[in-house]
Amino acid sequence: QVQLVESGGGSVQAGGSLRLSCAASGGTYRRYSMGWFRQAPGKEREAVAAIDGDDTPSYADSVKGRFDISRDNAKNTLYLEMTRLKPEDSAMYYCAAERFLEWWLLLRGSKYNHWGQGTQVTVSS
Repeated sequence: QVQLVESGGGSVQAGGSLRLSCAASGGTYRRYSMGWFRQAPGKEREAVAAIDGDDTPSYADSVKGRFDISRDNAKNTLYLEMTRLKPEDSAMYYCAAERFLEWWLLLRGSKYNHWGQGTQVTVSS
């Protein structure tokens, strides 16, 4: 059973940056597809970025060019580098993991069975 723990959230002004981390344990990390998802109050959960076992990333259009997803297999850790943050990026950010997702499924939250508890990101204008 994979366990995921997010960290790195916080409050920042618009235009600022944050780096989220997701520490994974309990599974063969490098074999898992990993993703970041977010949910704002009153809104549905949406995909942010994901990365497969070959380190191929996928991004939601809303964050392309601003966010960068990466993974360190030696540390069993997933990262999300967020730059040029906007108020609309404010949300609870969740890390998710699933084995062997095909690339066209990486941004579909319903395909992930392992989730962290989330870390809050608040961007003020």
